[in-house]
Amino acid sequence: MQANDVRVLKSAAIPTSVVGVIAVAVSLLTVGGQGALGAAIGAVLVGVFFSVSVVAVSYAARISPQMMAIAAMLSYLVKVIAIMVVLSVFGDTTAWDSRAFAWTVVLCTVVWTGFEVRAFVKTKMLYVDPEARVPGKGGS
Repeated sequence: MQANDVRVLKSAAIPTSVVGVIAVAVSLLTVGGQGALGAAIGAVLVGVFFSVSVVAVSYAARISPQMMAIAAMLSYLVKVIAIMVVLSVFGDTTAWDSRAFAWTVVLCTVVWTGFEVRAFVKTKMLYVDPEARVPGKGGS
C-alpha cells in the first residue's frame, strides 16, 4: 500500500469509527441493547467493506490504471452482493434492531465517502509522469 492510500484509509476510517461509536451510544440510549448491537454490526460492516475496497484498489493500482478501475468496479459489485446477502439472511432477525443497523450503515457510508473524497482532494498527486518519454518526440 502506498503512503497516499494509507492516508486516505485513515482519513476515512477514523471519522467513520467516531460516527459508529456515536451511533452505538445513541442506539443504546434510545432502543436498548438490541439497538446498540445493530448499530455496532452496521458500523463494522461498513468499515470492513470500505477498507477492503481501498486495499484492493491500492493493490490493483500498482499493476495498472486499468486494473485499478476494474478492481474498484468489482469491489463495488461484491459489496452490493454481500450486503444483499446479509440483508436477506438476517432480514427477519430479532437479535438486533434493524432500524439502528440500517441508519448506522447509511450514516457511516456517507461519512466514509465524504472523508474519502476529502482525502483524495487534499492529496497532492501528479497527474502526469514528468519523466515519461513520448515516442517520436525528441530525446533518446
